[in-house]
Amino acid sequence: MNPIDWAVLLGTIAFIVIYGTWKTRKSKNLESYLLADKKMRWWAVGLSIMGTQASAITFLSVPGQAYQDGMRFVQFYFGLPLAMIIISITAVPLYSRLKVYTAYEYLETRFDLKTRTLASFLFLLQRGFSTGITIYAPAIVLSTILGWSVDITILIIGGLVIVYTVTGGSKAVSVTQNLQMLIITSGMCAAGYLVVHYLPSDIGFTDAVNLAGHMGKMNAIDFKFDWNDRYNFWSGITGGLFLALSYFGTDQSQVGRYIGGATIAESRLGLLFNGLLKIPMQFLILLLGVLLFVFYHFYTAPLFFNQVEVNQIRNTVQYAEYQNLEQQNKKLSQEKRRTILQLHQAINAQDKIKIRVSKASLTALQQQNDTLRNKAKKVLVAANPKADTKDTDYIFISFILNRLPVGVVGLLLAVIFSAAMSSMSAGLNSLGATTCIDVYKRIINPTATDKQYVVASKLFTIGWGLLAIAFAFMASMVDNLIQAVNILGSLFYGTILGIFLAAFYVKFIHSKAVFIAAIIAQGIILLLYFYTPIAFLWYNVIGCLLVILIAGLLQLAMPRPKNKIDNG
Repeated sequence: MNPIDWAVLLGTIAFIVIYGTWKTRKSKNLESYLLADKKMRWWAVGLSIMGTQASAITFLSVPGQAYQDGMRFVQFYFGLPLAMIIISITAVPLYSRLKVYTAYEYLETRFDLKTRTLASFLFLLQRGFSTGITIYAPAIVLSTILGWSVDITILIIGGLVIVYTVTGGSKAVSVTQNLQMLIITSGMCAAGYLVVHYLPSDIGFTDAVNLAGHMGKMNAIDFKFDWNDRYNFWSGITGGLFLALSYFGTDQSQVGRYIGGATIAESRLGLLFNGLLKIPMQFLILLLGVLLFVFYHFYTAPLFFNQVEVNQIRNTVQYAEYQNLEQQNKKLSQEKRRTILQLHQAINAQDKIKIRVSKASLTALQQQNDTLRNKAKKVLVAANPKADTKDTDYIFISFILNRLPVGVVGLLLAVIFSAAMSSMSAGLNSLGATTCIDVYKRIINPTATDKQYVVASKLFTIGWGLLAIAFAFMASMVDNLIQAVNILGSLFYGTILGIFLAAFYVKFIHSKAVFIAAIIAQGIILLLYFYTPIAFLWYNVIGCLLVILIAGLLQLAMPRPKNKIDNG
C-alpha cells in the first residue's frame, strides 16, 4: 500500500482515538460516564444510533452480499421505520420517566429481579459474541494488506477501542461516532463514484443499473411468501419489525444511545432520523455491490478474492493447476465483456430478441464462472486443508486495494476501521454498563459509591473487551459476517422482546409466568435454528409471540397474587 494511503489510514485512526480520549477525559460520575450527561442533541443521537449499527461488517459484507444475491437484502430493513415510531411513542418516555441507566432496570419494576437478570443475561450473551464479530471484520482487512496474522490484528484493533471507550464511556462513544459517520459517508460516496467512473466511457450510471436489472441483481422487493426465504417483503416487514423493536427497544447498545438525549423530544427525533435514513443508506451500500458485479463484467474479476489464501499456495504443486484456472478465468472474462456489451447495445436498440439471447448467454457464462471458482476453492483446500474458501467479505476490499487511486485507498480503509470502532465501542460500553448496573450494582454491591460504580463499569468494559477479542478469534468459522450478526441477534432478540412487550402491554401477566415462558421460548428458538430450515428473521416473530402466548396460558393456570406486589 502507498505511503500516502498509510498516512491517511493511520492518521484517521489515531485522530479518532486521541480525540475521543481527550474530549471525554473528565467523565467522572455515573450519569456522565453511562448517559453522556443527558445533553445529547437529536442529530448527535441519530448519528450515534446509525454509527452503532454501521459496523465494518456493513461495509465489508453488504457489497459482497449484493454482488452474489442482488438487492433483496434491503427488505431486511423494511420494518425499521415503523419500529422507530413505536419505540418513540412507548419506550422513550417510559425509560425517561424511570430515569434508568439500562433497559433491563424497568423489568424489575414490572416483574422481578430474576426476570430482569434473565433478560440482561440473554443480552450480554448475544452482544458479547456480536461485538467479537465486529472486531474480526476489519481484522481480516488489515491482515490481507499486511500479511499479518488475523489474531494479531484483532488484538491491535480491540486494544485501541478499549482505550477510548474505557476512558470516556458513553460520551466517548457518541463523540467519536459523529466523526466516524462523517468519514464513512465521505468514503462510501467516493467509492460509488469511482466504480461508475471506471466503467467504459459509454456506460453511465443508468446503463449500469439497467444491465444489473437485466441480470437479475435489482431484485429489491419480492412479495412471494416463503417461510424458508431469508429476504422477502413479508419477512422484512414482520420479522424485520420485531428484530428492530427488540434491537432498538431492548438492546442496551442502542438504548444507551438515545436515553442520553437532552429531552424526550431529542431522543425521539434521533430515532426518527435513523428510521428515515437507514433504508436509503443500506440501499446505496447494496447498490455499490451490484455496480461491482457489473464492473467485473467489463474487467477481469479475481478468480478468488482473498489473495492471502492464494499467496499461501504459491510454493505448492497445486499452484500450477490454480494458474491454469486463472487463465481460463481471463478467457471467460473476455467473453463476458463481449456479451454484456451486446446486451447493452440490445437494450439501447430495444431489441427484445437480442436482449433475451444476451441474457441467456450471460447466465451460462456466470454458471461457468461459478464452476471455475468452485474448482479454484478445491485446489486451495488440496494445497492447504485449513484454507478459508469463503471470500464474499473480500469482494469490496479487493476492489479497493486493486482498483482505487492513491489516497482513496487509505480513505476507504479508514471508513472500514471507523465503522468497526464505532460499533465495537458502543457494544463494549453497553456490555460494561449492563454488567455494572444490572449485576454488580443490583446484586453484588448495591451500597457502593458513585465513583466506585464508574471504576467497576470501566473494569467490566475491559473484561468484555478481552472476551470480545476472544470471540473474534472464532469468527472465521462463519460464512457471511453480516448474516452471522443478524442470525445471532435473531436467536435471542425475539425472547427479549417478548418479555418487554408483555411488560409494556399485557398487564395480567406476572413475573413467574413470563420467566418460565421466556426459558421455554428460547429453547424452542434454538431447536428451530438447529433442526428446521425456517429463515432466521422469523425467529424474532416466533420467539416474541411464544413468550407472550405461553406466559398468558401459564398465568391463566396460576392463582392470582393476593396483593399488588408482583411476586409471581
